[in-house]
Amino acid sequence: MADKAILDKANEWLTSDSVDEETKAGIRQMIEAEDQTELTDAFYKDLEFGTGGLRGIMGVGSNRMNRYTVGKATQGLSNYISASFPGETTKVAIAYDSRNNNKLFADVTASVLSANGIEVYVFEEVRPTPELSFAVRHLDCNAGIVITASHNPKEYNGYKVYWNDGAQIVAPHDKNIITEVNAISDLADIKFEKDPARIHTISDSVDKAYIQSIKDLSLSPEAVQRQKELKLVFTPIHGSGITMVPRALEAYGFTNVHIVEEQATLDGNFPTVPYPNPEETAAMQLGLDKAKALDADILFATDPDADRVGVGMKNHHGEWQLLNGNQTAALLTYYLLEKWKENGKIDGKEYIVYTIVTSDLLGKIAEGYGVEYFTTLTGFKFIAGVIRDLEGKRNYIGGGEESYGYLVGDAVRDKDAVSACVMFAEMTAYFKDKGLSAFDVLIDMYSRFGFYYEELVSLTEKGKAGAEAIQKRMADMRQEPPKELAGETVTSIIDYANSTEKNLVTGETSAVDFPSSNVLQFITNKGSKISARPSGTEPKIKFYFSVNGDLADKNQFDETLSSLKEKIKALKADLGI
Repeated sequence: MADKAILDKANEWLTSDSVDEETKAGIRQMIEAEDQTELTDAFYKDLEFGTGGLRGIMGVGSNRMNRYTVGKATQGLSNYISASFPGETTKVAIAYDSRNNNKLFADVTASVLSANGIEVYVFEEVRPTPELSFAVRHLDCNAGIVITASHNPKEYNGYKVYWNDGAQIVAPHDKNIITEVNAISDLADIKFEKDPARIHTISDSVDKAYIQSIKDLSLSPEAVQRQKELKLVFTPIHGSGITMVPRALEAYGFTNVHIVEEQATLDGNFPTVPYPNPEETAAMQLGLDKAKALDADILFATDPDADRVGVGMKNHHGEWQLLNGNQTAALLTYYLLEKWKENGKIDGKEYIVYTIVTSDLLGKIAEGYGVEYFTTLTGFKFIAGVIRDLEGKRNYIGGGEESYGYLVGDAVRDKDAVSACVMFAEMTAYFKDKGLSAFDVLIDMYSRFGFYYEELVSLTEKGKAGAEAIQKRMADMRQEPPKELAGETVTSIIDYANSTEKNLVTGETSAVDFPSSNVLQFITNKGSKISARPSGTEPKIKFYFSVNGDLADKNQFDETLSSLKEKIKALKADLGI
């Protein structure tokens, strides 16, 4: 039996004149069910408008993605926009990806915004999240919203908010918007009645401007022209990448692009994959099969909203393999800095950015080219924040995070798989023009800057009980942190929740200059780094493992890789994972 608070919340919806009969029928069915777990999970809390927006399972209830939770979020956002820009004509851009209920949630969002006197600009069709970021600045909007749950399973949808700089919302806007959303205690306070005169369709001119901004990033146009028949395989995994990636590759001059047709259809059920996530081998399998059959040069796969990209290529044994997010981030960084140096563009004002759970190899590469690097908390909004703070003072080259998100140039202020695909294609063309494969270059990079290897473990804990289990695990690690891992001594513990680092050798505690975040990092005397972090968008706790060694002889690549994998295996065992 569900507890009284949950039943009271459900009954609020049942008695509300603002809730439709279909929703009420669903609530009654959950109340009358013998097992009320579904009712508990649907109403034990309100779906949180977090620091970036909403993300949750679609369905009936206050803790689900539906027209009412989306409407509430939009009403709170509308109130904040009106208060932030008094007396101004305010504008908001909206995009959506291929997920189920995408148009419904986009329409609800547009309706509520327009009802609050805000001019709304909506993409007529599915478009990538990075194009929404681009459109916010291009159309001089006060904010932007994209309806997406990124790479989450098909049951999910979400709602991401961007501010007028084209980046996802950060302090103080995030907390202020949350306050406005939480202040709406009655569904009757939501203005659902749309004002059609305030809703406008975004024209193809934005598509053209976005593609041109990507084309302007090119560093090796001559190599691309010579290698224009490079054999490229691309799969959008039923998502929005199909609308822009082929178009961007064509604009660069690539003429031999092969689409994985089985995954080219826009479909929120993602019928060919267990999860529409390019981090998962199963999601990449059809692409791998096609790349092998064609003997292609490189494979790309984008997630539903085309902000993440997975990459596959032939290794030094001629076998196809998928790179992890750290490898692709490092390889892209290596290419960008090599070309900036070759083109005489490095003058001491350049920088790159990556997150605290991304490979420190990126920093080593930057140091090797005399380029400054910055690290941020997990999330591209923090990378975008560095770009915003340094705009007009320094030159941003690129940045990335281990979760398959990369950004080249600053026309977009979020991770962008469209430009990343094109830049990886150009990189492959550039090195092939020199008689090298991309994997040859990867090995050379390890030889020059250190062989870093990383793995990620995600543990899923669903529902209310799962959320509590995740919090307990983090609390236990804080109370009794490991002293030794895989035979290495833990010399430092960084707790981003209280922004401190404790040196276990000296016993000293110092401050770290990062905002508070529920992340723990353990650093060993051999340079291994283990990070623990509950996901902000999924019911998961994530463990990031990073180890490193020297690769003095490129012929020792396989043996060195094997030893690094064994070390990570030992680290996992010591943490009970």
